[in-house]
Amino acid sequence: MRFIARIIVRLVRYLTIGTLGFVVGALALYIFWVRSGPPLQLWHTETLTEEFTVERTNSIATFEDYLRLEDKLFAQLEDQIYARTETGAEFSLARYSTGSVADPHHRKPNWNRSFELPANTPAGGVLLLHGMSDSPYSFRALAEALHQRGYWVIGLRLPGHGTIPSGLKHVTWKDMAAAVRLSMEHLASKVRQSPIHIMGYSTGAPLALDYSLNLLEGANIPAPTSLVLVSPAIAITPAAVLAKWNIRLSALPGLEKLAWTQVLPEFDPFKYNSFTSNAGTQVHLLTRDVAQRVEALSAAGPIENFPPTLVFLSTVDATVSTDAVVDNLLEHLAPGRHELILFDINRNKVNSTILVSDPGPLTTRLMENDSLPFALTLIANENSESTAVVSRRKPPLSTKTATEALNVAWPRGVISLSHVALPIPPDDPLYGQRTSPYADPTLQLGQIDVQGERGLLKFPADWLLRLRYNPFYDFLESRVIQWLDGAGR
Repeated sequence: MRFIARIIVRLVRYLTIGTLGFVVGALALYIFWVRSGPPLQLWHTETLTEEFTVERTNSIATFEDYLRLEDKLFAQLEDQIYARTETGAEFSLARYSTGSVADPHHRKPNWNRSFELPANTPAGGVLLLHGMSDSPYSFRALAEALHQRGYWVIGLRLPGHGTIPSGLKHVTWKDMAAAVRLSMEHLASKVRQSPIHIMGYSTGAPLALDYSLNLLEGANIPAPTSLVLVSPAIAITPAAVLAKWNIRLSALPGLEKLAWTQVLPEFDPFKYNSFTSNAGTQVHLLTRDVAQRVEALSAAGPIENFPPTLVFLSTVDATVSTDAVVDNLLEHLAPGRHELILFDINRNKVNSTILVSDPGPLTTRLMENDSLPFALTLIANENSESTAVVSRRKPPLSTKTATEALNVAWPRGVISLSHVALPIPPDDPLYGQRTSPYADPTLQLGQIDVQGERGLLKFPADWLLRLRYNPFYDFLESRVIQWLDGAGR
């Protein structure tokens, strides 16, 4: 027995040493991998102190206060970043190099900042909320279209955005939610009795949901007449647990890069390319909070009195979960007042052999389900022989489908939409088609058609692949206007 006991003790000892050695080795390799990436720049390490936070709501109590603080923030950005960044040919594609093709100062207005488009006799008000690492530019086209329609429009620059990527190292989703509330109170005061709506893109969508849930939970705030959610982030991501440890370890000397999940050159004037661990954590915390509150409110039955909600989503999305939009939100709402518009992949048979996976089971499940409490519209190929696109719409609690030709087709070479594409029109000067008459001749990020040897370009490879505009944008815009006009009536 003693002999067996000694063997067991030795095995436990060896296993413990082996496990510890594996963990230490893996950690060392991970730290080496993190440290071996591109060096951190000023815009990764500096902190801008004139940013809005929820703790400042006593002194920043109105949207006008928010804009005045934003003026100070952008003045600080000039002093701490632009004035200290080199210029010249070597920095011609650097966002923070004054005079470069990526310098947002060249573009008027600077869409990194909050904007307001007033109307003399407003048909209503619309608050536009962009996504994480994004800027108000993503809703530029819709803002202009809605303003022409008579709406008073506010495009809010969420805290931490539009300046430098390090702005996302410390921002919280509650900072953003507080800014949303200031903006809604301001918008309500401007349009008075006219309806007000919230449009949220990506992370802006759960912020719109958070605001609406606050209202249902008894908050004394202006009520939105309807919501429009584009590529909404509605999911719970377990990877955020690892991000918390990265954030803590990044405080140690030499491990600063652990605060970042991605460090890239900054060449996009209106979107950060680098991404912080904290940004992912805040999306996780926000979406988890929203999902838990939706589930709690629906425990006694479908949620009544929720603002009519229109959702636009691609069946394939590398950033957010398509299933979560249905499972964590729409299925919990009372029937009849909500709609999901799904953009399917390009199902022309030429593409079928090169795809990793097919979202067909998802669309089939939804289209054949007669218990869905929301209307569903699928934007898809007319048939596998054609690139022409039709809409197939079915009402809530039904499988009866009405088909309508949209008189538009998939562009050559495009196999799907993407998370970043939906709110961007094909003629967008920055992210649109290269052949657009409005394309920026100095910097065109939407369609970079180049081939040659690898390693030559300053752009990451996914920039050459990911679609950055929506070929069916006109349909999206018309449905948004139709939805807001109808909800207002």
